[in-house]
This record gives sequence, C-alpha cells and structure tokens, in this order.
Amino acid sequence: MTQGGARGSPRSAEPSELTREVFDQLLQAAAAAPSMHNTQPWRFRVRQASRTIELRADPARQLPYSDPDGRAVHIACGAALFNLRLAAAVAGWQASVLLLPDALTPLLLATIRLGGRQRAGVAERELHAAIEQRHTNRQPFSSRRVPPSVLAELTEAARLEGAILHIPDHDEALRLLHLAAEAERDLLADPRYLAELARWTGGQRDREGIPDSALGPRSPEGPAPVRDFTPGPRSQPVRYAWFETTPQLAVLSMPSGTRADWLRAGQALQRVLLTATARGISASPLTQPLETRDAWLVRDPRSGSEQPQMILRLGYGLPLPQPPAPRRPIGDILEAPEPD
Repeated sequence: MTQGGARGSPRSAEPSELTREVFDQLLQAAAAAPSMHNTQPWRFRVRQASRTIELRADPARQLPYSDPDGRAVHIACGAALFNLRLAAAVAGWQASVLLLPDALTPLLLATIRLGGRQRAGVAERELHAAIEQRHTNRQPFSSRRVPPSVLAELTEAARLEGAILHIPDHDEALRLLHLAAEAERDLLADPRYLAELARWTGGQRDREGIPDSALGPRSPEGPAPVRDFTPGPRSQPVRYAWFETTPQLAVLSMPSGTRADWLRAGQALQRVLLTATARGISASPLTQPLETRDAWLVRDPRSGSEQPQMILRLGYGLPLPQPPAPRRPIGDILEAPEPD
C-alpha cells in the first residue's frame, strides 16, 4: 500500500487478472467511506488497459454552506482513497498513488495505478475487514474509557498517514464540547444551514444522506455530543437518552491546510476509524466548530500552527441494529473514461 509517484513495473502483474469484477470490488470498498452528511462526493474513472483508477470530486455533492472551500469533500475522498488502497492490497495488488496529478484538472484528486503483485499483511487484512463494519455511531456510549494502549494505536494510525491525532485531557475536551455547542447554536440560526440539513438528512433514504434510523437522540439535560440534524419538524418523535458524562474526544490535525493535506487527512481519518472499529471502538464526528470562521479555536493550545481537520468522539457503544447510512450503487459513481 504505497503513495507517491513510483510506478510498478508493467511486467510484474498480469493484466488479464485485473478483471472488471476486481475493479468493482475496489470501488465498492472505496464507496463505503464516510462523508459529511453522507453526500458521497466522489466519482471514479477506470482505465482498465493502463490498470489505473482516477478519483474525482463531484462538485454537485459539495455542501455550499457548510463546506464552501471543499475541505470536507477532499477529506471524504481521501477516506475513499484509503479504502481503495487497502482493498487493492488485500486483492494482491500494489497501488501507487499520485495526489492532485493535474493542476489544470482540479476535480481530479488522485490517480491510483495497480502495479505488481503483493501479499497483504495481517494488519492490512484486519483493517480491510473493518470497512463494512465501520459506521458512525451517534448513540450514547458507556462510561468506560478507551484504554491508553488503544489511543496509542489510533495516534500511530494517524501518524502513518502524515497526520497528528491529539487526545485532549478533561479540561480541553470540555472546551471543545463547549465550542461545538456554541457553533451548532449559531449554525441553527441560519436558514441556509437549515435548508442544507433538510436536503441531506432525515426521513427514509436508500441511496444517500442520513436517514432517521441513523440520527442520534437528544440529551434531556443540555446539548448532546452529537449533531442535531433535524431541528425542525420530524417524521418521528424526538428521542431522548443519557449520554456519557464526559465524552472522550480526539482531534485530527495536519501540519498545514493545503488541498493535498486535506486528502492526506482523509486517509489518516479512515485509518484511525478502521483501527478503532477493529478494536471495538465506536466513533462519531463533531465538526460544527470546523464549519465556522473560528475553526482555528479547535487547535490544541500546545500545537503551534497545526490545522485541525476533524473532532472525533470515541467510546464503547452498543452495536447498531442495521447499516445506518445507505450507499449509491457503483453505476452512479462510475464515469466512462474519455477516449485516449
């Protein structure tokens, strides 16, 4: 599982073994990645003759209010890219990745070339098995804390993809929760944000967005550590539940905030989430403060100039009764390649 500009030798693989079914399996794994409001803002082009997959952003699925710069689109596509890399490794192929390969084609975020054969390691197979098990859990977690050994694994997972994962202490976690509550209050006061939520969340959904079944309950004693996706009239009664007293948080950051950094952050995020899933840890995002002009306030006071990209709530949750967020079929995310 490699990144960079290195190319696998075309003689080291047998093109006939890379069937369309194999490419479809890789794309199915990629499409299982998380995205903001489950917009699934990715499209793919398969060039079977050159054993290349192109990952492209879908501008029609960018959130104009919550993600005007496309940061969340890049993070989601980075997560899809990590899944694709992982699936390629488990299928026995070396994947060489180029990020942002063409400055004149800004929607082309990465090219993935499948080169020589390889044998996936135990760790790669474990993470790959977690792809279909990973789901955002917006339900209350138990009071049991994630042990330091697992937190160290998650921190190392982020580091392997060039990111930094901070585990805030009690006081810092309370500060971040307060920031999230304040940001959400301000967001809910804007009709444009409410219209965006209404488009992508609530109700019965079978292809995209977040259905009622995947929404979290509200807290009876104040702001809940999950986003309020349906502040207006609901198709179902509001549910209330007691959340953990002090949610355990993690902040994923990058050294800088370029488009390439956002793509790397997405890959790091997915490695962290799959590692957490493999260890029985549930996760849900708290990105409200990162959607405002005051996103810099999320930065760890000790981290200097790092750029925060994601806040995660971690813990032990009950198993979800069903896959809570639908996915589009492969045909919807696949583009026909242009003639060479």
